[in-house]
Amino acid sequence: MAKASYILSKALNKAAQNLKQGKPYEWGHMGSCNCGHLAQVLLNMPKGDIHKLAMEKPGDWNEQLNDYCPTSGFKIDTLIFKLLEFGLSEKDLMDLEYLRDEAILSKISNTHKPLQNNNREHVILYLETWAALMEEELISEIMIDKGFQTLTKFQIH
Repeated sequence: MAKASYILSKALNKAAQNLKQGKPYEWGHMGSCNCGHLAQVLLNMPKGDIHKLAMEKPGDWNEQLNDYCPTSGFKIDTLIFKLLEFGLSEKDLMDLEYLRDEAILSKISNTHKPLQNNNREHVILYLETWAALMEEELISEIMIDKGFQTLTKFQIH
């Protein structure tokens, strides 16, 4: 799963909020689908621009990520590279498009399963759950750092 970061957790929540507020959602549109909504937030790009870049090569997000090459010269690969710079992996993005990361799914109630990758409400739930997991990890890291500082303080004196 993606390296936890404040920026990424906020982007996941913002993408979920955008969907809740009725931003256009269309799973078959590269700029309005699951990955498209996260890309809109992280890269501050309109859905149409994302879709246009993606249409330079055939395939959906999964196929684009399978064929990803940072030096290809394709603009969609540059966009993917920028997303990866936020700590995401290609697998994270593939899993987002199909709502299938096991760590995230394990935190979602069985009453909501199976998740449908093209269902707005399921995407919102997945994004919010992923953000919550990330926030838990960040809090845990802070507590560990704080404990280490305390331990070091006592060892020095």
